[in-house]
Amino acid sequence: MDFNKIRSFCQKFRIVLGLVLISVGVFLNNPWFYLGAIPLVVGVANFCPLCIITKKCEAR
Repeated sequence: MDFNKIRSFCQKFRIVLGLVLISVGVFLNNPWFYLGAIPLVVGVANFCPLCIITKKCEAR
């Protein structure tokens, strides 16, 4: 079982979500939105710890 493969939709969604959260943080000057780096890194690295736990993002 290869846990490094996530569905392409999930990967694209995480990258877009991360970029949106970071840009909102920049425009609103709110440091909490910089947590958008987490889904961005997860999407770029193509690895998700939650996929290991839930086994729902495996490549099929």
